[in-house]
Amino acid sequence: MSSSSPEPKPSSSNLMRVAVAASAVLVVAGLVAFWYASNEAKKAPAKAADNAVTVTIQGNACEPNEITVPAGRTTFTIVNKSNRALEWEILDGVMVVEERENIAPGFSQTMTVKLSPGDFAITCGLLSNPRGKLHVTPSAASKAEEARPSLVNYVGALAEYQVFLRLEAGTLEDAVRGLADAIKAGDLQQARALYAPAHQSYKRIEPMAELFADLDTRINARADYFEKREADPGFTGFHRIEYALYSQNDVKGLAPVVDRLAVDIGALKERLRGLNMPPERLAGSASKLLRRVADNLPAGGEDHYGHAELVNLQGTYEGTKKISELLQPLLVKAAPALQKSVDERFATFDAALAPYREGEGFKATPLDEAQRKAIAADVRALADELGKVNAALGLE
Repeated sequence: MSSSSPEPKPSSSNLMRVAVAASAVLVVAGLVAFWYASNEAKKAPAKAADNAVTVTIQGNACEPNEITVPAGRTTFTIVNKSNRALEWEILDGVMVVEERENIAPGFSQTMTVKLSPGDFAITCGLLSNPRGKLHVTPSAASKAEEARPSLVNYVGALAEYQVFLRLEAGTLEDAVRGLADAIKAGDLQQARALYAPAHQSYKRIEPMAELFADLDTRINARADYFEKREADPGFTGFHRIEYALYSQNDVKGLAPVVDRLAVDIGALKERLRGLNMPPERLAGSASKLLRRVADNLPAGGEDHYGHAELVNLQGTYEGTKKISELLQPLLVKAAPALQKSVDERFATFDAALAPYREGEGFKATPLDEAQRKAIAADVRALADELGKVNAALGLE
């Protein structure tokens, strides 16, 4: 007499072998692509002088609303003459090329960005405003532009980071599913307990996730950037949930919001799977994110209602530290002093969070203004050091 038994579940060692195999496939594929790119490259030109453009934002339009610049480096000065804090972005489809956030009314910010020939969109104040146009024409420098030297050296780091993104996106998906279950069960306390860890999962992959402007707006945009703030129909995602949990003290009506968040997280997971990452995007995206975090932190960070800035900072630390670790073998050879400085800045960032840790998480008491400013200074110093990495590696 025979009896049937359930099929055994895959062991952790089998799962590990699958992950390693997937990583190996990525390495081989990346090696072929980058080897081809390297062999097809031309010689790199000398840097041209920056072009300068001033963009003034009044009401719901940019002045000028249509801009033409030659390919290469352009310095944009963004002047905010509206009555709201705003962000300014250059978009390639849904992808963010460069951005500046928290430009206060009556103030300006500058940014220098290297642009390739093509047509781009620019945001003009509130996210719901009509977009302007940016035309980048070919230049002598762009025609002579070389694919980055020794790209083969980055294959391992890029492949491993792709594996990291996939695993973390899966963790994020699971976390949002748990949050959705608590919300649909009407359990406010459980939803509050699960909100911050779920948002922290997003922060770990934010250096790449925020490249997708449409998804990042739906998943992580703050109410400040919408015309009607919390009442705006475009205000969705994590911060809409946070607002309900901590300001309205209710989960009523959140089921459609968390369902939409889950759909957007699924779409993000798929886009990250197919993301083409040039090597300069690693350190560049980490530095840009850290600088934005440093700018936002003195005013309370992102979570204005739940005050989970410490949890967010831990996620940012872990996500950017992973990028630094992947580049370390290359940077320690090219610029050992800079690598030492980057390591020291990460250690300082970690030490700045240490006094507030409690068990596996953080103390419930939010940071005061002086504490936020002190941590912001450490984060900005780290951003500055990571901002030097691409030049040190010959990627600029």
